[in-house]
Amino acid sequence: MKPAESGFTLIEVLVALAIVAIALVAAIKAVDNLSEAADALHRRLVAGWSAQNRLAQIRLGQEWPDVGTREFACSQGNVDLVCVETVEPTPNPVFRRIVVKVRDAQRPDADLTQLVGLIPNELARPL
Repeated sequence: MKPAESGFTLIEVLVALAIVAIALVAAIKAVDNLSEAADALHRRLVAGWSAQNRLAQIRLGQEWPDVGTREFACSQGNVDLVCVETVEPTPNPVFRRIVVKVRDAQRPDADLTQLVGLIPNELARPL
């Protein structure tokens, strides 16, 4: 009698390879999802900076913007963004409400962020 040989059969090796392949595909999908989430977070962060920059620019320049809506490019770094600025009157005529929405230039259908501020009319302020 021959002694029993030890080792794996071909079917066992194929099953092990299939399990490893499925695990690798799942890991690659997870890394891809993390990468997309990090990119979306980066775009929202940069969009927030862009909106804050616009409100700060209005305040520092002591601008009194006209009521209405305007759209302009407000890119930050390597991210192409579009700002939509809406100026509305308030019950107090010394203030204006400004809404700055920031959108991705490639996907203008979705807002990345929205920032609302009140701007005083510096010229109407009593001394």
